Amino acid sequence: MLDTVILLPRLVVPVRPRFEVWDQMAVVIEGERIIAVMPRPAALAKYVEAKRVELPGHVLVPGFINMHTHSAMSLLRGYADDLNLQVWLNDHIWPVEKAFLGPGFVHDGSKLAMAEMLRGGTTFFNDLYFFPEVTAATAIETGMRASIGLPVIDVPTVWANNEDECINKGQAVSASWHGEPLISTALAPHAPYSVGDAALVRIAALSEQFDMRVHMHVLESNWEISESLRQHGKPTLKRLDDFGLLNERLLAVHMTQLNGADVEAVSENGVNVIHCPESNLKLGNGICPVAHLMEHEVNLALGTDGSASNNNLDLLEESRCAALLAKGYASDPCVLNAFQTLEMLTINAARALGKQDQLGSIGPGKLADLTAIRLDSLQTTPMYDVVSHLIYAASSQQVSHVWVAGRLLLQDQQFLHMDIDDIMDRANYWAKRIETETGGKARQGVQDS
Repeated sequence: MLDTVILLPRLVVPVRPRFEVWDQMAVVIEGERIIAVMPRPAALAKYVEAKRVELPGHVLVPGFINMHTHSAMSLLRGYADDLNLQVWLNDHIWPVEKAFLGPGFVHDGSKLAMAEMLRGGTTFFNDLYFFPEVTAATAIETGMRASIGLPVIDVPTVWANNEDECINKGQAVSASWHGEPLISTALAPHAPYSVGDAALVRIAALSEQFDMRVHMHVLESNWEISESLRQHGKPTLKRLDDFGLLNERLLAVHMTQLNGADVEAVSENGVNVIHCPESNLKLGNGICPVAHLMEHEVNLALGTDGSASNNNLDLLEESRCAALLAKGYASDPCVLNAFQTLEMLTINAARALGKQDQLGSIGPGKLADLTAIRLDSLQTTPMYDVVSHLIYAASSQQVSHVWVAGRLLLQDQQFLHMDIDDIMDRANYWAKRIETETGGKARQGVQDS
């Protein structure tokens, strides 16, 4: 028999129906799913034997979904800062990955990232990195839900020698995790400039055949515009469209370099745009035109990117940045209001992954991926509008409880199934090794005085 648990928060923000906030409602979990949402007295009377979780100063929300990250790169947090994208990648990140990347690095870095994400209320992450089979296994180990990107790139790596091997190994990884409830997979070509035509043709065919998402960096920097014309004689989105990749299965990450025609093409083809504002700002790559995309009813979700370019995985912080940046960029304070921003963290992300019927809102039949956030804090007092507080005032440090598939992973800010001291010790081991073997040289950009 499945265990039944009654959650008794002060407030519930279900996300669907839109704009609603429920007071003194109980959320009833049985196994991995929500089976009822009802007034507190009715729930206590009906489910007499159920375990009760009192959350008197909390708001309960759907678990946050991080739509773009490179979890293992948490081990490179702060390794190379204040550099432009191509220098950052070519001169620092890719060389250190070549020297140190392997299954142990990916396991330890991913576990560090998962602890950070869970501590901030994230229950599901969409990853893109090498040794995806290790990331998947680590997600199962920690109890998180994950969409595991199957990386494809046109240069040899320690994981695969070429694009065909990337795709073949990725398909084997996908098959090995088929049927695991917490794991889904996505095709993950690195970027249009780093994946060749033949590989993109094959990826498009596999995406259609198996209804797989395509998780890809697209138009992250201005350099990509001229590079696409130089390499292929056509704009980036036209090339993707020619291969049949511009559709509702595409998770187009960054998208800072869009013109009016690009926005229309994205809208007409149902492309999902994954906005990573903090990483884009830190690397000086530009700003995703959120207001313009919203005007064209494009589905927008949020990602943190990896800790090497953010430098954290805090989705509440990311959401505040996204909301404020959109208003400033559009010179319009009404753009991307607090509720729309919360949708980017929840139901929009679930929709991008094709999982909106299972995740992204609170209601009977939905998977019990849930986050409870304390409201009895100085920075969220007084409270007139709970959704406003979530986006503009609350901190991830106020996240107290997290459930994934009905399993409690974080209780009163304490991990129930993870050894945090060991996780940090392993991270520090890698940092010491990298510093020692690379000579500990400075990797920060230097501005001319």
